[in-house]
Amino acid sequence: MTDESIPPECSDIEVAHRRIAAHVRHTPLLRLAAGELDVPVPLALKLELLQHAGSFKPRGAFNRILSAREAGALPAAGVIAASGGNHGAAVAYAARALGLTAEIFVPELTPAAKRARIESFGARLVRTGATYAEALEASRARRAETGAMEVHAYDHPAVLAGQGTTAKEFEADAPELTHILVATGGGGLIGGMAAWLAGRVKVVSVEPAACPALHDALAAGRPVAAAVGGVAADALGARQVGALMFPLAEAYVSEAVLVADDAIRAAQRLLWDRLRLIAEPGGATALAALTSGAWVPPAGARVGVLVCGANADPATIVT
Repeated sequence: MTDESIPPECSDIEVAHRRIAAHVRHTPLLRLAAGELDVPVPLALKLELLQHAGSFKPRGAFNRILSAREAGALPAAGVIAASGGNHGAAVAYAARALGLTAEIFVPELTPAAKRARIESFGARLVRTGATYAEALEASRARRAETGAMEVHAYDHPAVLAGQGTTAKEFEADAPELTHILVATGGGGLIGGMAAWLAGRVKVVSVEPAACPALHDALAAGRPVAAAVGGVAADALGARQVGALMFPLAEAYVSEAVLVADDAIRAAQRLLWDRLRLIAEPGGATALAALTSGAWVPPAGARVGVLVCGANADPATIVT
C-alpha cells in the first residue's frame, strides 16, 4: 500500500498486524450470557479499552509511524497530530516507545484526564480551538514550520489498516459472530474493521445522536459536515467522516444507529456495576445501542461489541 488516496485491503491489514504485533496488546474477549447486561442475547465484548494508552488508537499510530520508518520517510522532526484526546495519547505513547518527539494539538473540550495522559507520555501538548477541526488546522500550520510527520487520527490508509487489526483479532477469537457493534467518530476504526471483515460479519455503526457524522454521510451518499456535541464529543466528535473510510462504510457497514447521551451514560454505569470496567462515553457508545434498544438483534444473531476506550475520570462514573 503506497497510494495514500486508496483505502486499505485485507492484505494491508495482514501486514499491519505483523508490523505492530510487538507494540500492541492482543486485547481479551469477555463472553457474557444472555441477561448479564440486561440484553436478551449472549454477547462477546472485545476489551480494547485495555489497550496501551487506554484505547484502540495505538494500532493505527504504530502502523503509520513504523510504515513510514520502513519507507525511509520519517523526518528527524518527529511526529505531530491533532486529536480529541485518545489519538493524541496513542501517538505520544508510540513516539515515546520508538524514541521520537511528538507534538499533540487538542481542542479546548478535551478533558483534563486525557490531556494529562498525553503529557504523561512526554509529548508537547497544545490546547487550541473549540473543535477537533480547529485543532487540526492549527497542527497543520505548525507542521509546515517544523517538518514533522502528521499522524492523522483517521484519514490515512496506514491508520485505517492498523485499526483494522482489531477486527482481525475479534474474528479470530469469536468466529461465530454475525454482527459487531462499533462506535464511530471520524471512521478510522469502523473503516479498518469493515475492510477486514468485508461483509463476512455485519458491522453496525453506533454514534451519539449529537455526533452523527457517518449516519448523515450514508444518508447523503457522501461525507458531509455534521453536528458535534454531547458527552462523547471528545472521542467521537469528528465534523465529517474521512474520505478513505466512506467507500468501505458504503460497502460493508450494514446499519448506522444513533443513541442518546443518557443511554451512553447508562451504559457506562452498567459496565461498572456489572463488570467493574471503567469506559469513557465513546467506549460505552456501542453497547448503549443494545442496552437502550436503539438496535435490536435479529433472530439468531450472535453479537459482538467493541468496548473501545477507557480514558475517563472514574469519579464521573463511580458514585
